[in-house]
Amino acid sequence: MPELPEVEVAARALRRWTEGRTVASAEAEPSRIFRGADARGFTALRGKVASISRRGKYLMVAFEDGRGFVGHLGMTGKWVRRPGGHPEPYSKARLRLDSGEVLHYRDPRMFGRIEPAPAGALSRVPAVAALGVDPLVDGLDAARLKAALSDTSMDLKVALMDQSRVAGLGNIYAAEALYRARLHPARKPASLSDAEWKVLSGAIHAALEFALAQEDGDEIAYVEEPGAPNPFLVYGRKGERCPACDTAFASFTQGGRTTWYCPGCQPLRPVKPARKAKKAAAPARKTPTRAKRRTS
Repeated sequence: MPELPEVEVAARALRRWTEGRTVASAEAEPSRIFRGADARGFTALRGKVASISRRGKYLMVAFEDGRGFVGHLGMTGKWVRRPGGHPEPYSKARLRLDSGEVLHYRDPRMFGRIEPAPAGALSRVPAVAALGVDPLVDGLDAARLKAALSDTSMDLKVALMDQSRVAGLGNIYAAEALYRARLHPARKPASLSDAEWKVLSGAIHAALEFALAQEDGDEIAYVEEPGAPNPFLVYGRKGERCPACDTAFASFTQGGRTTWYCPGCQPLRPVKPARKAKKAAAPARKTPTRAKRRTS
C-alpha cells in the first residue's frame, strides 16, 4: 500500500514528466475514483503545471490557469508514463502531454481518489486540511512527535497511523520505525520516556529515508505486488529470525491490521535503566585522640 515514501516518489516523477511540457488534454471514464467529486473538473485540465506537492499520502497538482486536483493513491494506485497509443490496463484517468506521452493513473482496485479543486485551495480540501504533522514537509523531532501522540490512549502503532496526528505513516513504516526504535507496538504513548521519543523520531526518519533510497525508478513498486522483493526489516517477516537477537519475528492483529515485531528486541514493558551500584561507604576514620597529659 502506498505510504509517504511511495507518494513522494510519485510526486517527484510527475514533476520530471511535466517539466517543460504542456497538458494537451485530460481524460477519465466515470468510476469510483471520483466519488463525491465531479470528474468534469479533471477532464477540463489544460496547459502547464505550476506545482506538484505532497502532504501525507496526498498529491496536490496545481495548473497555471488556476485549476488543480488532489490525488490519493489508495491501495493499488500509481501514476505511470507511457508512449501515446500504448494501452494501459486499469487506466482510470489520463493526462496527455504535448510530447505525445500519456500519464496514466492506473488503479486496479479503485481505492484511490481524484478530487478536482481550485489550485489556490488544494491545501484547504478537507482531507488535506485534517492531516497532522508531515515528517518531511514539517520536520518531526522528539518534541513535536510527543505533542502529537502523548494525549491518546491508543496503542503506539495505531497512534502513529492516525493521519490527523502524523501524516503519511501507514502499516509498513509504523512497524519499521518501531522495530528500529526497539519499541513494542502496543506500548502506550504516555509510557515513553523523553529518550524514547527522541529515538522514535529518529527511527521514523530513518525508515522513510531508507524507503526513498530504494525507489530509484520512475514507476513505484509495491511490496504486495506479485514477485516484488521485500526490502523491509520486519514487515512481512513473521517466523524469520531477527538479525539483532535471533528471536523469531512474530505478528498479531492491531487496530484491524497485522503488526509485525520482534519479541526479543521490542518488549512490551518499558526497559528500566540499570541502577548504578552504590559504592560501599568507607568506614569513618577515627580521629586519633591525644593522650591526656599526666600530671604528677
